[in-house]
Amino acid sequence: MTTDSTTAEEAPPGYARRWWVLATMTVCLLVVIMGNTILNVALPTLQRDLGATQAELQWAVDAYILVFAGLLFSWGVIGDRIGRRRVLVIGLSVFALGSVLAAMSDSPGELIAYRALMGVGGAAVQPTTLAVITNVFPGPERGRAIGVWAGTAGIAVAGGPLAGGAVLEHFWWGAVFLVGVPVAVVGIIGVLAIVPESKDPSPGRLDVPGVLLSIVALAGLVYGIIRGGEGAGWTTPGVLVPLLGGLALLALFVQLQRRSAHPALDVSLFRNPAFSAAAGALGLNFFALLGATFYVVFYLQGVLGYSPLQAGATLIPVALGMAIMGPRSSVLAERYGAKVVCAVGFALITTSFLGFQLLDADSPAGLLIVILSVQGAGMGMVMAPATESIMSVVPREKAGAGAAVNNSVRQVGGALGVAILGSVLAGVYAANLGDATDVLPADAREQAGESIVGTLAAVGRVQAGDDPEAAEAAAGLVQPAREAFVDAMHVTAVGTAAAGAVAVVVVLVWLPGRRDRVTGPAGTGTGRAG
Repeated sequence: MTTDSTTAEEAPPGYARRWWVLATMTVCLLVVIMGNTILNVALPTLQRDLGATQAELQWAVDAYILVFAGLLFSWGVIGDRIGRRRVLVIGLSVFALGSVLAAMSDSPGELIAYRALMGVGGAAVQPTTLAVITNVFPGPERGRAIGVWAGTAGIAVAGGPLAGGAVLEHFWWGAVFLVGVPVAVVGIIGVLAIVPESKDPSPGRLDVPGVLLSIVALAGLVYGIIRGGEGAGWTTPGVLVPLLGGLALLALFVQLQRRSAHPALDVSLFRNPAFSAAAGALGLNFFALLGATFYVVFYLQGVLGYSPLQAGATLIPVALGMAIMGPRSSVLAERYGAKVVCAVGFALITTSFLGFQLLDADSPAGLLIVILSVQGAGMGMVMAPATESIMSVVPREKAGAGAAVNNSVRQVGGALGVAILGSVLAGVYAANLGDATDVLPADAREQAGESIVGTLAAVGRVQAGDDPEAAEAAAGLVQPAREAFVDAMHVTAVGTAAAGAVAVVVVLVWLPGRRDRVTGPAGTGTGRAG
């Protein structure tokens, strides 16, 4: 293993300018993550301006995530084959094009399609940044570099909504997608000027059928979850067929990957308990993060009445917690082990979501800031040690494939978080609201039952009409709707806390302690997990 005393002969390509390479990778990472999370704060605006349903909003989020997750394996193999520097340039270009097209969307369907195109580009960029860092940085420095990478991801996750809120104060909703375009151009220039080319001398073959199967399987699974959450009925064919079909196709995908000589996903990696536990930890972390962000934004704007900018600013504690604890967690993991650091992180995450029970329709901002600060710190403690545990299993020349697995579990976890938690939220909200929407005209009741923003939009339309009695009746729906949403959020937050509690058990049982070493296939391990 390479050490801090790396000689010029032993140093990997680009080692002399490794910190400039890291800076360039953080810019690339910011582009794709902020380009995704910036949408969160615009969801209520999209529902009003584009007439999007709650399910269409969930698909606007998940279309990106599903394509991203489905193509990660392929881009990892392509990067290992044609060069990671080249893949970065291609990915940033596709992402920028998709962003421009998304900004010009005229319907929810167009937006969903262009978000999927953004996912194609994002899938090329995000794992490749981690693969480049793994190649350029030797052993001990690699953990610190990954800590910075994880901290940057934390800034981008919650910084996106802040940037989106600021944009929405002055421009139309489509402008949120244009923010990252000039940054993508800067990233392309930096990649071409600074980043060394790296590739696998013995690259695998691209498994196109496996990639397509994984996308169809995940799409079916998420579609079934979203349809069930819409109130279609969990036992109806429209829910059961895609849900069970998606699960069956996922099982088939795993079986085929086990037998393939050139798998899209090297499932043999999951035989290593440390690798599986770290992957599971990342998946659960992003299940909680993206799922919670989805419903917190609606709480801030729909219940508390915050503007998009105020809502984005309120999420800053999550970004700060992740940005501060991301780099520091690597140092803590070196001292105490990834097991302890990740377990404490998930304990904080669980505590923060239990703290959501303290929130009501009139909660002060200070209480929410404390809760979100605890959440951000916990998530920051998990990301870097879990990521390093995954990457330490994979040999350097296979860094692209390892980074793809790392990012795929994050994205699949995030997609399921939005789908499952969003569906729970919508179902409980509709049940809590019950017949209260009967005071509205028949053509407004369906929209009012979908979400708090839909309810307020329907009330606003009635109040803008010419019927004073109908307007007065509609006004009486606002407070019950706010209370119904808060109750639904409490239930959903308990589910999120449960995911965090499961993660505590997973890392305590299977993640290595400080003195354990991780050995990859055929003894190719490159570092200590803890």
